[in-house]
Amino acid sequence: MNAISSASSVQTVHVPLGERAYDILIGPGLIARAGAEIASRLKGRKAAVITDKNVAPLYLKALVASLDQAGIASAAVVLPAGEKTKSFEHLMTACDKVLEARVERNDCVIALGGGVIGDLSGFAAGIVRRGVRFVQVPTSLLSQVDSSVGGKTGINSRHGKNLIGVFHQPDLVLADTDVLNTLSEREFRAGYAEVAKYGLIDKPNFFAWLEANWTSVFAGGSARIEAIAASCQAKADVVVADERENGPRALLNLGHTFGHALEAATAYDSSRLVHGEGVSIGMVLAHEFSARMNLASPDDARRVERHLKEVGLPTRMADIPGELPPAETLMDAIAQDKKVKSGKLTFILTRGIGQSFVADDVPASEVISFLREKHP
Repeated sequence: MNAISSASSVQTVHVPLGERAYDILIGPGLIARAGAEIASRLKGRKAAVITDKNVAPLYLKALVASLDQAGIASAAVVLPAGEKTKSFEHLMTACDKVLEARVERNDCVIALGGGVIGDLSGFAAGIVRRGVRFVQVPTSLLSQVDSSVGGKTGINSRHGKNLIGVFHQPDLVLADTDVLNTLSEREFRAGYAEVAKYGLIDKPNFFAWLEANWTSVFAGGSARIEAIAASCQAKADVVVADERENGPRALLNLGHTFGHALEAATAYDSSRLVHGEGVSIGMVLAHEFSARMNLASPDDARRVERHLKEVGLPTRMADIPGELPPAETLMDAIAQDKKVKSGKLTFILTRGIGQSFVADDVPASEVISFLREKHP
């Protein structure tokens, strides 16, 4: 299935989910067009814009002006920035503000921010009035290619990342590529890990293209739009095939079981590790563990590490600043991960570049031995 279409410099990826189908628009200038795009698709004329203190000074004024021009009244909810915002406390703040704005079911919640804001806003949209319309305006590369697409929403628990949430599909995703120019190099690299992930799941030709063209993707322009559109299409295909993660959608978690454990081990301290960096290390670990289990060649793991290291991403636990808890603590986090079924460990492993698969009932003894070996 290839639903990518192009109008001038904006590409559209269509997510065909029947009555809940939606478009992902990718290209420059989309925040300025947001009001018109939303008004043409949704009946409501009120919106609650949820954003954070880092993004609000950059883009909130332009988004509100676009909404005003389209006749959509809006109220802004500005939350603290960072992973720790994905909590019950800030979720309740968001829900209260949405209700104060008198947002009804045909109106919408708009997430203006990265993955944290998108996940929390989507959760709020999914539970306020038992579900209101939802629009994603992702402002990081990671959120444009991953968290804004597919309807997964949620917050973190002390037991682990994203363990509390609902599936609530957006009605529209506006991925304005202009906003990526304000990201730090670290943030952009972290998002690129998720781009590379799509090649490693089942698109070896895309991974090879990234190996050859990553400098152009980082530089911007048409290569960047192409990489984002290819990533969104890859995710859309998987979501349509398995919306609720009962089967192949779990492949999107390549690198995430290890990565989430490392995020928990650093107490979600972004000065030490951000999500995309955890995924980068996790993807290398997944390929190395696959080689250890005689499923894939060690050369594949080395190739993955070489590319991720070349773009400036961490690839080893030792690359994380500060001390990590012992391997046994990491194992506890893995055992709590939401990809565990009936107490059995489930990992996304690989038989080679672009040949990932869901491995059920992975022996815990092998995992703990591997973690001890890789622990710095």
